[in-house]
Parts: sequence; C-alpha cells; structure tokens
Amino acid sequence: MSAPEASADIAALARGGRTNFLGFLLRLAARLPFLFIAGRLYGADALGRFASAMVMIELSGQLCTLGQKRGLAYRLSEDERHPANIVADGMVLSLVIAAVVGALFWVFPAPMFPSGHYSQIDRLLVLAIFPSTQTDIALAALAYRYDVAATVRSRSIVEPWSLAVTAAACFYLAHGTPIAASGLAIAYIVSQYTSAVAALVPLMRSYGAPRDWAPHPLRIARLMISTMPVAAADAVEWGTRKLDIFILGYFAAPEAVGIYYVAQQVASLPQKLKTSFEPILGPVITRNLKLHNRAEVARQVCQVGFWITAAQAGIALALGIPGRGVMGLVGPHFVGGTGALAFLLLAEVSAATAVVSEAALIYIARIQNLLISLATIALQAVLTIGGILVIGRLGLGGHARGASAAAALMVTLGIASIIKSRLLARLLGHRINNWRLALLPAVVSAAAIGALAVYFLPEWAGMIFGIPAILGLYCWVLWHRGFGPDDRVLFRSAATESPGTDGNLLLSEAATAPN
Repeated sequence: MSAPEASADIAALARGGRTNFLGFLLRLAARLPFLFIAGRLYGADALGRFASAMVMIELSGQLCTLGQKRGLAYRLSEDERHPANIVADGMVLSLVIAAVVGALFWVFPAPMFPSGHYSQIDRLLVLAIFPSTQTDIALAALAYRYDVAATVRSRSIVEPWSLAVTAAACFYLAHGTPIAASGLAIAYIVSQYTSAVAALVPLMRSYGAPRDWAPHPLRIARLMISTMPVAAADAVEWGTRKLDIFILGYFAAPEAVGIYYVAQQVASLPQKLKTSFEPILGPVITRNLKLHNRAEVARQVCQVGFWITAAQAGIALALGIPGRGVMGLVGPHFVGGTGALAFLLLAEVSAATAVVSEAALIYIARIQNLLISLATIALQAVLTIGGILVIGRLGLGGHARGASAAAALMVTLGIASIIKSRLLARLLGHRINNWRLALLPAVVSAAAIGALAVYFLPEWAGMIFGIPAILGLYCWVLWHRGFGPDDRVLFRSAATESPGTDGNLLLSEAATAPN
C-alpha cells in the first residue's frame, strides 16, 4: 500500500471517529436526563426491574442480528449482487429469528423478570426486539458507505431523547395509572421504534429498494450458518457487559440492581467511544486484509486502540474521582454505587485492547476469537458469583455485592485484552499495543488535581470545577507529551486535510465495490 493510501486510511478513521464522537457527547447529554428521570421519578426498585428485563431484551437483539453489525461489511465487499439485496437478506433473517425469540419470551417471561414482578405492559418489551435488529443492520450498511452521521442521529439523538421524554411523559401525564407504573418499558419501546425510523430512512436513500429480489430459504440458511461465529462472538462480548446485571438480579434485591444499573450506565459512556471508530475500522481492516497488508492492519489497530484508551482513561478520571457527586445526581440512594462505578470505569479502560484486537480477529481467526470470548465470559461468571457469595458470607450489603461484580468484570476484561492482543500480534506478525508511557504523566497530573478539587471543595463545586479541570489538564499533558503526528489527525478538521489524505479513495471504493 502506498503512503497516500495509508494516510487516507488513518484520515478516514479519524473523520469517522470525530463524527461519532459528537454523537457520544450528544448521547451523554441525553443519557444523564434519563437516569435522573428514572432514578428520581420511578425509583431504584422500578429501575432494577427494568434493568433485569433489558438484559434479556438486548441480548436477544444481539443474537437476532447474527453478527451482521460487523459481518455485513465483508459480505458487501465480496458479494456481487446488488447491495440492497444483500442488506434485505440480512434484515429478513433477523426478523424471522426475532419473531421466534419474541414469542418465546412472551410465553415464558420469567427470564426477563427474575424478581417475579411485572405487568402485561412490561411484557410488551419483546416488541422492541424487532426494531433493534433492523436498526443495527441498517446502520452497519450505512457505515460501510462511511455514513456515520446516520448512526449519530439514530443512536445518539433520536433514541436517548425519545427514551427520556417518553419516560417523563408517562409519569406525569398518566400518573397513578398502569401506564405510569410501566413508563420505563413504554419509553424503551418507543425509543427503539423511533431510532429504527431514523436509520431506515437514510438506508433507503443510500441503497434504494432491492432489485429482482425475493427471500429464499436456502440462501437465508447459508447466510445464517456463515454469520454464526461472528454472532456468537458479538453476543459474548455484549454479554460480558451485562452478565453482572443478570447475576445480581438473582442474588440481590431489585433496588440494589437499580443502583448498579445506574453505575453501569454512567460507566458505559466511555464504552461508546469504541463505537466512534468501529463503523469505519471494520471496512478499513477488510480492505487491507484483501490487499494482504497485515502490517497496515496492525498499525490501524494500534492507532485506534490508543485513541480509545486515551479517551476512556480521561473520561474515567473525570467521572470516577467525583463519583459520589455523579451518582448523587440521580438520587441520594444511588451514592452507594460509587464503588461499583469506579471498578466499571477501570473495566472500560482495560477492555480497550481486547475491543480493537477483536475488530481484526473476527476476520482472520473467527473460531479462536470465539473460543477466547467464551472462556472470558465463563471466567467472569465464576468470579462474579464467587465474589457475591464471599460478600454474602461477610454479611455485607447489596452495594458491596455490586462492587464485587464490577471488580470481577474489570479483571476478566483485562485478561481478555492480554490474550486477544497477543493472538492478533502472532497472526499479523506485528506487535499490538495500545498503551504508551505518555499516558502516565497525564493520568497522574489529572488525578492529582481531581483529588484536590474533591477534598477541598464542596461536592457540587467539586463536580462543576473539578470535572473540567481534570479533563483540561489531562488533555493538555497528553497533547504535549503523548500525541504524535498520526494521533493529531484525529483533531484535524476536514478543511485542513490535504486532498491526498482526505479519504475520498476509500469513499469511492465503498460506494462502488459491492456493485
């Protein structure tokens, strides 16, 4: 690969990351109001029951997409049929599986509600599986053509804001009715359907309608078989972030689960940074693998991995040091989840290497990646249950159980990062490492100023002044001590990029390759 093409790859990754990073900020602005509404209006108990149901609903959505969020790019680059026909096959397959899974959960709702408390309206959550799968496939198809803005609109604006607004409307407009009691479930269903509309409209504009297409059972069956390894890896990767909630639902009261859910939602905000690059990283990796340019794949994985690690570490410091105040915004009862929040934020940082390594492994070592993922989630289950049982023997409460589950996740994801990065390095023949010593002075200086702010200022002032101070000093030190020319491409505006490195080559190839 020539130097201009390699620069174009990095420029495309950076541009996609910038666009979706805006989505991350918008999602942050919408997620916090929802947590405030859910915590203050509905309470920890209702939020805990909602969280337990979400684990099964979202897991079902992951399984029903059958890995097409990442596997679709490969099929679009290899299949000679009209791209709209390829996307339609994937959507039909997901709808069929979603119908089966939804019917099972409607008949047997107990896995969604381990506490045994639910209403008929709550059971309607199974209807959210259908739009969730279609949205994922539509956004994956649009990302293949480098339309990341559609993901921002659908997932970062429409979905979270419709969730927050509908939850508030159900509580105030139907107060004292079954609708208000199940307002969180109704809000989630509404958010999934509105998000689907925001994804399907640009999909039709970009791909158009299928041509001379009809669903064929054998073709759909072959597609299902080919996507199973990626689907299983996706489900396991997602499951590692939700298994703790599922286990807590059986070992702790709904209130403790609700508090842990809030901590998890705050901590998962840095995880969204991964999705800032994932839609672009997949097509770029497949392109270089097709050219047998494994050195460039390793370079891209390390580059994006460092960007994600650096960003997640900064956000973890900003949210973790004033953690009591952050959790207290949702309600005074949620402060007990501060310990869990700290471990969950560290877990996101430790997971970054595994995440970017897997982005390449799913194309060159699907089965090995799947086996490692299965071992990872098994280890997490053992550590989580073991920790909860030990905490119970010591007579500690639900908050300690939540912190134990979060610590188990942190350890598990750290081990997975080491194993997956070493496997990828061996297969590519090049070292994979997201960590740089330059992160250390940035972390130490930001932690110091954050600790001073929390210690000397009132809680509200510690957040108002401490969080910007932590992020500001962290970014300043990292920019001057840790960022090189390739790193700074992430912050280069499109107007300042040279024509040779603007990624137009990639955009044209993405638009024409499937045809």
